[in-house]
Amino acid sequence: MIEKNKNRQPIKQLSETVSNRIAAGEVVERPAAVIKELIENSLDAESKRIEVNVSDGGKSCIIVRDDGWGVPESEIHLALSRHATSKIDGSDLINIKTLGFRGEALPSIGAVSRLVIKSKIKESPMGYKMEVSGGNLGKVTPLAFNNGTSVEIRDLFFSTPARLKFLRSARSEILAIIDVFKRLAMANPQVDFVLTDISNPDKQRVIFKCAKTDVSETISPNNSFITNGNYFSDRITQLLGKEFIENALPINFTDDVYRLSGFASLPTFSRGTAVQQFFFVNGRAVKDKNLLMALRASYSDFIMRGRYPMAVLFLDCEPNLVDVNVHPAKSEVRFQVFSKVRDLIIRAIRNAIAESSIRSSSSITSEIISAFESKSIGSVTDLKNDAKERLNPTQIDFKELENFKGSFTESLEGNNWISGRVDQLEESIVAHPLGAARAQIHENYIISQTMKGMIIVDQHAAHERLVYEKLKASHRNVTLSSQSLLIPEIVDLGLEAATIILRFAVEFDKLGLSVEPFGNGVICLRGTPAILGEVNGNHLLRDLADELMDIDDAMVFDSRIEKVLSCMACHGSIRAGRIMQAAEMNALLRDIENTPFSGQCNHGRPTFIELKLSDIEKLFGRS
Repeated sequence: MIEKNKNRQPIKQLSETVSNRIAAGEVVERPAAVIKELIENSLDAESKRIEVNVSDGGKSCIIVRDDGWGVPESEIHLALSRHATSKIDGSDLINIKTLGFRGEALPSIGAVSRLVIKSKIKESPMGYKMEVSGGNLGKVTPLAFNNGTSVEIRDLFFSTPARLKFLRSARSEILAIIDVFKRLAMANPQVDFVLTDISNPDKQRVIFKCAKTDVSETISPNNSFITNGNYFSDRITQLLGKEFIENALPINFTDDVYRLSGFASLPTFSRGTAVQQFFFVNGRAVKDKNLLMALRASYSDFIMRGRYPMAVLFLDCEPNLVDVNVHPAKSEVRFQVFSKVRDLIIRAIRNAIAESSIRSSSSITSEIISAFESKSIGSVTDLKNDAKERLNPTQIDFKELENFKGSFTESLEGNNWISGRVDQLEESIVAHPLGAARAQIHENYIISQTMKGMIIVDQHAAHERLVYEKLKASHRNVTLSSQSLLIPEIVDLGLEAATIILRFAVEFDKLGLSVEPFGNGVICLRGTPAILGEVNGNHLLRDLADELMDIDDAMVFDSRIEKVLSCMACHGSIRAGRIMQAAEMNALLRDIENTPFSGQCNHGRPTFIELKLSDIEKLFGRS
């Protein structure tokens, strides 16, 4: 006789109410998730205006009102039943062309709240409503109501108090709701969005409002987004501000399967966090880590460490190529072949960056103007008095001053380029995007004149990018040529650093860097890449060792090749402190114009900044 286990419980079917509450735990994480589900239903109903009222961060009350199709009397009861939907027929769970559907959220929401749905279709003379409390459905009753649907939710999670404890403060929940609003509004510029805080009935506050833009012929049959015309930039300006659009790269890239459109920021226009990155797949807002990693990889060569690009990107494809049902809240997706998607994103953004290399971030110019304005001197009299106080005539060596004057005059003879005048011979040079070199200051910054203003170039940062791009191009085609040192350089790196360098000696040899062991922790440097010119071997080897410190397997050297080349380029670029002649400076400007990705150095810093004539005149109070 088999003895029964007293702790074992029999398998039994859960009640409909409990099942709904379990389902709600997957979909309804917080008030923002409720609002997202309801707004997506409103969008599927082709609403043109969506209004949301919240109280206590949505914990006490949420009301979502739209002017869409509405729900007929005969279907209201079904709308609150599990696994009932108008979005699919059940034969194909992949080819989904709507925003709703993952079993639909209304019954899950109704299971953990007190819900009232009111709706009216255009063809009906009267509207109808139904109440649900903790999953218990009431009767459908008639009422006077305008076309569309209203869903009112009170006391969220009252039937599951444990989940209620995990909600954050009202302010935190409101911020999450605004984020949902922002993402849905981006993908739907044809819709008015209004969010109102009704916590204080006597002083209701509109906290988010986004007016619809003209979107004639802009939505494709499967509700995916098409970025033709200015309506998209108008909506993005409403949501992210004018500064983003001014510093964004338009993206419009298509292959045989996918299309990527939208905007991505200039590498020099970045943020300290990744919160301003928005992805949409077939019009659906997603927070997919693989897509965000692909975006990050697109900027890996152009942005400072610890900085993140801004982006609003729409990826469109046939619905059967992407599964939107891998996550309960539909915030993640799974592609049939993600490698193609990743390659598309990287190619599209890098092409856009390459095509806009000669474009300076307006945010940098704004910072410069603000800095000058905050430190402006009150008057010319103040300036003269300040100069008198600082200048002691007894300290001036007039003989030295005369010698300097003479040498400076000789250097100017026959060099109209410093005067700032544009003669006929020089007009073609000034017409270039980066203009004609006028001067070099502090032995590192080149001042050039353009047709519309002036450019300030960081000669070291700019040349570093030029050398880097040449190194990459040469490495892709052939083994880099090496220049043998007349006298080999003996470098004492220490045991750990020397071991790392010698481990990759074969790989370095292909890059034109010839190294050999020379005792315990000592390396003999016999040759350096010819493209770098004269370099400090000691500093170069130490920096390379630091770059490769965390590599354990020689097989992964190629994965770090761009970092290695970047490190080498830094040592082969024009150093700060080198005096350049006019011809050299102009040659550098032309190289910058003709080199992809030259708007920023290998570390993400800008290589040049632009001050338009209007900006300069503003500084002097002329405009």
